[in-house]
Amino acid sequence: MLVSSFFFLVILSVFFENSGFMKAGPRQTQFEPSEGKTVKFSDVHGVDEAKEELQDIVAFLKDPAAFSSLGGKLPKGVLLTGPPGTGKTMLARAVAGEAGVPFFFASGSDFEEMFVGVGAKRVRELFAAARKKEPAIIFIDELDAVGGKRSSRDQQYMKQTLNQLLVEMDGFQQNEAIIVIAATNFPESLDQALVRPGRFDRHVVVPLPDVRGRAQILQHHMRNVTTAKDVDPKILARGTSGFSGADLQNMVNLAAIQASKDKASEVTLKHFEWAKDRIIMGAERKSQYLEHKDKLATAYHEGGHALVALYTDGAMPLHKVTCVPRGHALGYTALLPENDRTSVTLKEYLAGIDVSMGGRVAEELIYGQENVTSGASSDIQNATRTATAMVKRWGFSKLGPVYFDDREEMISPRRKEEIEDEIARIVRAGETRAMNLLTSKIDELHRLAHALVEHETLDSEEVKKVIKGETIQNIADVLEDDLSKKEASS
Repeated sequence: MLVSSFFFLVILSVFFENSGFMKAGPRQTQFEPSEGKTVKFSDVHGVDEAKEELQDIVAFLKDPAAFSSLGGKLPKGVLLTGPPGTGKTMLARAVAGEAGVPFFFASGSDFEEMFVGVGAKRVRELFAAARKKEPAIIFIDELDAVGGKRSSRDQQYMKQTLNQLLVEMDGFQQNEAIIVIAATNFPESLDQALVRPGRFDRHVVVPLPDVRGRAQILQHHMRNVTTAKDVDPKILARGTSGFSGADLQNMVNLAAIQASKDKASEVTLKHFEWAKDRIIMGAERKSQYLEHKDKLATAYHEGGHALVALYTDGAMPLHKVTCVPRGHALGYTALLPENDRTSVTLKEYLAGIDVSMGGRVAEELIYGQENVTSGASSDIQNATRTATAMVKRWGFSKLGPVYFDDREEMISPRRKEEIEDEIARIVRAGETRAMNLLTSKIDELHRLAHALVEHETLDSEEVKKVIKGETIQNIADVLEDDLSKKEASS
């Protein structure tokens, strides 16, 4: 009875293994060419250099014989690297769309399963499906999930999926008309055997868009949105430094939604500003009640940041300052760079530390050292992070132009102590400079703080008027104008 039961279970398990009934994952039918809207290079904006590098792949897929006539071979694999949301997946789809070839999509996590050997089997199935449709493109998203560095301490079954991928890409069987495009946010974590020439020959960096790229992306996404005539994508692009393509698309969408909520006939610059602040700073917490003294303390804190940014040479230009709670912060000071910051000077880094310390210094000047609040924790964190990078990476300290590895065992205890002392000295020096500046501008700090309590949000021009003692539009007049505009629109 026992022997019969054993053999019955063995036969049953083999049957289920081959039929795939018990598997939670996808079967062979998963690896079919992806259907959907055809994407062209004209639909991808802000990554002109990456598009140029991929033009060769398109030409090869359209006419493979043109390249092989002189004995040349095109790359088998293209690795797209860059931050999230920069358009790596869309670039791969655009290559397939331009070449007019089948596009096979797989994520790195699709190959992994609790059963040993399933990942390697799915890699074989993917490449087998692509060979039947060649010329074709295989796109593997989040390659680091399956192509991480191997170690001698890893179990053998953990390496099987990667080993199979290595063999398929450049093993004994050569795939002539299959291009593998992969994307990852962490290229440094990939196994060296995977990224060597012969597998991923070409590495294409897809960076965050510059100001020209952001203007193109905004213009593309604003085509289907009814915008006001004064909305200039170039102005919006200048104020969205560091935004990815996905962030810009989200900003346009949020602005359109907000305009529809306001029953507006078109999306205005005010709606785009609201959407940008919503992404950067978080949602306004208008329902949170703050006592007058707490609101005034927040206004002094943000006023300190704003004044140091205005009067410190090398600091980014002030854009706006608010004491309305947003996200986890009770207030926010927004700075707007003139252009994209690529190479940053020592003076600019020191100015950034001064601005970060300005809020805490303003609290200490007004309320005394014993009444300084914990609201400056993120400012201290930013200043310390900048000072740490100045000492350990950029050589901006008395320790000289020496790079110190972040791994503890690479630095001696004595040198570690010197690094910590130098970081503290740089932050303390920034605090001293901010203290001296705000002490000399104490009257302007008082005027700015009280204007912030009244108006809650001031742009750079209004800040400059307030600190000079000039009057800006009274808050009652502002509210009256808003209400009359809403009545007129309704």
